[in-house]
Amino acid sequence: MNPAIPSSDAPPARGRGRWSLILLLLLTIGPMILATAMYQWRFWVPDGRNYHGVLLGDGQQLADIGVTGTSQGQWLLLVTAPAGCAEACRQLVYSARQIHIGLNREASRASHGLAVSQPLPGEYEALLEQEYPQLGRFQLDAVTYGKSGAQGAQLWIVDPHGNLVLRYDDTIKGKAILEDLRLLLKLSQIG
Repeated sequence: MNPAIPSSDAPPARGRGRWSLILLLLLTIGPMILATAMYQWRFWVPDGRNYHGVLLGDGQQLADIGVTGTSQGQWLLLVTAPAGCAEACRQLVYSARQIHIGLNREASRASHGLAVSQPLPGEYEALLEQEYPQLGRFQLDAVTYGKSGAQGAQLWIVDPHGNLVLRYDDTIKGKAILEDLRLLLKLSQIG
């Protein structure tokens, strides 16, 4: 006992199905096309940034700024001083240690170091031995450093592969560097 099904002579609504398919394709493929166009023609790209130093995304290595004798495997807060370690350099060395301490549980993923081209004064060398026992020491070639465009004392964040990531001069606050390094460690799976 089937109830009578009314029959209609109207053709099926194919137009509605086609519009649904087109809309579905636009919703899935449209964002990819938009993102590709934004990348290709550089529109709607934000000008803001969320880091405080100078971003070095051009593949520079430690050797490109004249630093030799570095150990790999950890993130490195490296202070460079081509003309001896004057007051600006000493402040950056202190800041690098404080930033390393400020990493708390992530401190094992990073280290701090000093690269100089000239021997340090005896009293400062003794102070570093006593107060900064974990400070790594590296050799800096002043000529290569000068050719790289860097001037004066700088603090660099170096990834575990030896790539230069960010650069700071002696006017930056340690808290800003700590924020940048925490973000890098959060996003990074290496080191």
